[in-house]
Amino acid sequence: MILQRIGRAIGAMALAASAASVLAAGAYPSRPIRMIVPWPAGGSVDIATRIVTEQVSVGLGQPVIVENRPGAAGNIGALAAARAAPDGYTLLIATTPMIINRSLDDRLPFDLARDFSPVSLLVTLNYVLVVNPSVAGSLQELVSKARAQPGQITYASSGPGTQLHLIGEAFKKQTGVDIVHVPYKGAPPALADMVGGHVAMMFPGFPVVEPLLKSGQLKALAVVGKHRLPTLPDVPTLDEAGVPGIDSMEWYGVVAPAGTPGGIVTRLNDEITKAMRNAGVRQRLASRGFAPASGTPQAFGDLIQAEQKKWPAVVRQAGLRRE
Repeated sequence: MILQRIGRAIGAMALAASAASVLAAGAYPSRPIRMIVPWPAGGSVDIATRIVTEQVSVGLGQPVIVENRPGAAGNIGALAAARAAPDGYTLLIATTPMIINRSLDDRLPFDLARDFSPVSLLVTLNYVLVVNPSVAGSLQELVSKARAQPGQITYASSGPGTQLHLIGEAFKKQTGVDIVHVPYKGAPPALADMVGGHVAMMFPGFPVVEPLLKSGQLKALAVVGKHRLPTLPDVPTLDEAGVPGIDSMEWYGVVAPAGTPGGIVTRLNDEITKAMRNAGVRQRLASRGFAPASGTPQAFGDLIQAEQKKWPAVVRQAGLRRE
């Protein structure tokens, strides 16, 4: 009898929770939604987010306002989102560096898997090795110059612990060169300094560097990945150019603070999925070098879990430490 009562009580609680989630989703959204992008305006993450949220806003019937909160390799914006109310009105664009950050420092006050509810994957993208044209005309020339001038050539990243930093350190190991890391708060200020000749090389995402490549202000020497980019057919991969063993790709996705009602997560996922199926959205993303990607919250959660298992070993192999 007692067990039956407990079972009925648990069932009633689950039913009530489910009903509350449905009600919350039914009334949602009734006001604008804040989408925190933990990187500067004009960077790859910002570009992709604005393309998608423009269409998502239409589907939700409320503005999705992008708020750039850069700094500390994405940690500042992520922490602000983790502390927000789990009501669906504050969302975060999660990126791979947030997982790498924890691999570098397990004292971080947030955990992507623990403190957030996955909503949907958005895009993936490749990185490109670029230089100021005055530095080198080919990867072979760059490596030769770096070997002849140890400690004199600098490489920029969008912050300590980001994939751009990780790739740079892996490049040092694979080529045996001594190049110096110069961290920035994001890719745009780093690229501006590259154009100005203040830093020599970088591994940015293709979308953010594409205009500078087209204008000739920067030069692409190699693509990080197993395949050439259709938008850069004449630029070899690192493997093809003689630097094997470096393969890294970034992803961006939407998460909500942990505890966000399931009905709201489902509503958001539905609208993101619709936006990612929109031909105009897909064309705009693809033209900037993004590979459109979406899926269920569970699938995105599985990806986050897999990445959290993968990156600690990669960080150790690259010899990175907390700075």
